[in-house]
Amino acid sequence: MDDKVCVVTGAASGIGRAAALKLATSGAKAVVVADIDETGAKETVALIEASGATASAKLTDVEDADQIDELMQFAVDQYGSLDTLVNNVGVHEMYWTDKTTVDKLPLEIFEKVYRINLRSVFLATQAAAPHLRASTNDPSIVNAASTGSLTGYPGAGAYGSTKAAILQLTRVSAIDLSPDVRVNAFCPGTVDTAMVDRLLDGAADRAGIEKTMTATHLIPRMGAPEDVANLITFLASSEASWITGAAYTIDGGSLAWRGSR
Repeated sequence: MDDKVCVVTGAASGIGRAAALKLATSGAKAVVVADIDETGAKETVALIEASGATASAKLTDVEDADQIDELMQFAVDQYGSLDTLVNNVGVHEMYWTDKTTVDKLPLEIFEKVYRINLRSVFLATQAAAPHLRASTNDPSIVNAASTGSLTGYPGAGAYGSTKAAILQLTRVSAIDLSPDVRVNAFCPGTVDTAMVDRLLDGAADRAGIEKTMTATHLIPRMGAPEDVANLITFLASSEASWITGAAYTIDGGSLAWRGSR
């Protein structure tokens, strides 16, 4: 990651925070931590600075196209270039409703998930593209997909469909931005993040639900955000300079069999 300037969305916590920290400590020139949670973003910056690396927080609502444009320009103005974009931000319909099945999901919730999960990736890619094309430091985009991009989960019609679309957007972006910019995606399984905590906190049988969520994992635990951050950093690094248009599953072996322990 030597001297790369990175932007990471959804970096106030979880996978985004772990990725921002890993990128920074792997030699990045600077990391711009973007999130709607300004307090969490500043906490991520403090962790990066405590490691001896450089970072800035940028309050960003990814539903707002102008704020996404401002985010990319901020990175260039602050640090002179933009070399890596990690489109990590993502939400699930359960954040706003318990009516998550496709027959009951409110349209406004579906559209909100679409705007945050998918539309923002398109807008960020479009806003970053001219800056990335100007980079001479192996520029790349890394998009957050999901095992939900590849198989169905109950009560996840908005989340799953937007995450599936990210895979195709990743492929098309890799084509359209080639040969200047590499574009790849990662597909995590159940990872110990705030999204999972929210689901578990609302469960009558937390231990039982957690056991069910990890039952398909051949490596019998939840993923840690750091596990995924390692993959993101590899895909963003020059060690992955011949990888583009690809999607990498990181799920403890869950989709290798779809059995249950």
